[in-house]
Amino acid sequence: MNKERKIIESLLENADIKINGSRAWDIKIRNEKIYKRVIAGGSLALGESYMDGWWDCKKLDEFFYRLLRSGINKKIKSNFKLRLKILSSVIFNLQSKSRAFKVGEKHYDIGNELYKNMLDKRMIYTCGYWKNAKNLDEAQEAKLNLVCKKIGLKKGMSVLDIGCGWGGFAKYAAEKYKADVVGITVSKEQVSLAKKICRGLPVEIKLQDYRNLNEKFDAIVSLGMFEHVGVKNYKEYMKIAGNCLNDGGLFLLHTIGRNESKTHNDPWIDKYIFPNGALPSIKQIGEAIEGLFVMEDWHNFGADYDKTLMAWHDNFNKNWDKIKSNYDERFYRMWEYYLLSCAGSFRARKNQTWQIVLSKKGVENGYKSIR
Repeated sequence: MNKERKIIESLLENADIKINGSRAWDIKIRNEKIYKRVIAGGSLALGESYMDGWWDCKKLDEFFYRLLRSGINKKIKSNFKLRLKILSSVIFNLQSKSRAFKVGEKHYDIGNELYKNMLDKRMIYTCGYWKNAKNLDEAQEAKLNLVCKKIGLKKGMSVLDIGCGWGGFAKYAAEKYKADVVGITVSKEQVSLAKKICRGLPVEIKLQDYRNLNEKFDAIVSLGMFEHVGVKNYKEYMKIAGNCLNDGGLFLLHTIGRNESKTHNDPWIDKYIFPNGALPSIKQIGEAIEGLFVMEDWHNFGADYDKTLMAWHDNFNKNWDKIKSNYDERFYRMWEYYLLSCAGSFRARKNQTWQIVLSKKGVENGYKSIR
């Protein structure tokens, strides 16, 4: 047995994972060169080798749950390439205005049919709220209603949706609450479909970076967009949100969060899924809102993202035959790896889902939390 295999084997042993074992979370090795490749390239190489068919696992979500729950990240020292990536995210603004549309092109513009066949009927691409939900459609409907209630949405109010996706929230708020909504996104494909979805409603969808906002609104929501902002821009983002919010209004920030403060994402996720992204920590958000907002409510339902991702994966698999002519087998393995590794991460409680309600001056007599 080579030394690289011994190292990998001992790391996996701590997570109760066996090489070529019989359990659903054990991994099957198809190419023996994988050990050297993963030792040299870390998590990026692990993901790429899966895409290349070098290894398989019946339940990738369980594999990652066990791996991450075991604290493997504490046992592995960063390699040089990863340290360089971290350094570049500290020195350079990877989410600068000139780079703002890259994630739209790389991730959101890869085909609306993919997302139609993976998401719920409203095409909501953020964590559902499963408290009383029996399926994905109900979970996303419950989440949208929760958001509207938390910001005190009423008929005739103007709402800004920063990172509006395919217009799911805008359509819901306009139809159910008779609100006027402006949604912005950096994805051309999202703008095109969102305009069709929201046709005939008091909704305006714009292809726009948040840094070009200069209108006033009664309320602001941002559902799953803050992950693309970047640590260097958090303060500016909050200042812009504050400038756009009327004094008595509420700003609901819905974001994935991490337990520790970092400036970078996992290198595989960064290269193949969300370029130049970064997940915020409580500390980083706290520093960004200091002096600008009063934190009225902080709600964590991160475990619900595990269920949401598994539902997306089920839909993706079930509907693959409808869309596979647009993609290849390597894309299929990449997307499967993305959805299931993220599900495992939320199951291991390494990532969280936060809904944070902010006001400019504090709600008089206090804010009443809604769950």
